[in-house]
Parts: sequence; structure tokens; C-alpha cells
Amino acid sequence: MKKRYTEEQIIGFLREADAGLPVKELCRKHGFSEPSYYAWKAKFGGMNVSDAQRLKALETENTKLKKLLANSMLEIDAMREVLKGE
Repeated sequence: MKKRYTEEQIIGFLREADAGLPVKELCRKHGFSEPSYYAWKAKFGGMNVSDAQRLKALETENTKLKKLLANSMLEIDAMREVLKGE
């Protein structure tokens, strides 16, 4: 799924709101909803761009590790089934 905004853009939007731009106006100006703003604020509030990039890298790594674990568990289950049959 392609995201419409990058983490860098989102942090920029949050900074605009912190600088005093009303949330409704910010959302209208950039074309996103208020619920999106508040979700982003919960996730990225207080971060700078390098923090967000690090978070994204960690999330990507976590996803890869979860896939590796799932594949390993499938292999173990398959081996158990083979051993039961012998």
C-alpha cells in the first residue's frame, strides 16, 4: 500500500500546527482529514525527521523478522509431520 504522505511531510504538517495554524485550516490546506492529523500526532508527535526515518527502518526490520519467524515455524511444523509419518 502506497502512502500519500511521507513521514517527513507529516512531521512538517505537525510543525505547522505547532506554530499556530489551526488544525481545520491545516487539513484543508494539505487535503487530509482531522482524524488523520490526530493519528499522525499520536504516532509522530515530538519526533524529528531522523526519528521518523529510524522508526520506519525499525518497522520494516520488524516485518522482515516476523516473516522469517513464520516461515521457520511452518518448516518446523512440516518436519514434525514428516517425522510422525515415519
